[in-house]
Amino acid sequence: MKKALILIILVAAVLGGYYLFFQHDSFAKDNATDQVAGTPAKGLVTMIDLGADRCIPCKMMAPIIEEVRAEYKGRAEVIFIDVWKDSKPAKQYGIRVIPTQIFFDRDGKEVYRHEGFLPKEAIVEIFARIGVK
Repeated sequence: MKKALILIILVAAVLGGYYLFFQHDSFAKDNATDQVAGTPAKGLVTMIDLGADRCIPCKMMAPIIEEVRAEYKGRAEVIFIDVWKDSKPAKQYGIRVIPTQIFFDRDGKEVYRHEGFLPKEAIVEIFARIGVK
């Protein structure tokens, strides 16, 4: 039952996101930081979460993103980008599904990518593997 519900949510998000993603072509800055959206932080491990404010799995991840951002402040950068408002980073990184999380090492090199909902425990584990304590 739980797997079926998750599958239905993901399919709805992908189908709805596909249409809206390609209809929006505005460019904006990420509200969470002063960085240009889609740019890994210099000298810090960075996670960029590409999603949308109206996407159900993305909404489910929003409190997790805020928690992780607060807990890792100063040790890692956590950036959320709404790809329906700013499609440039999504095109830049070849995003096929939202949400997608991309992890970068301290040098700005992509080291891990995940598509779909990602629980906090998995984010913490990935940060640990990259060297964030």
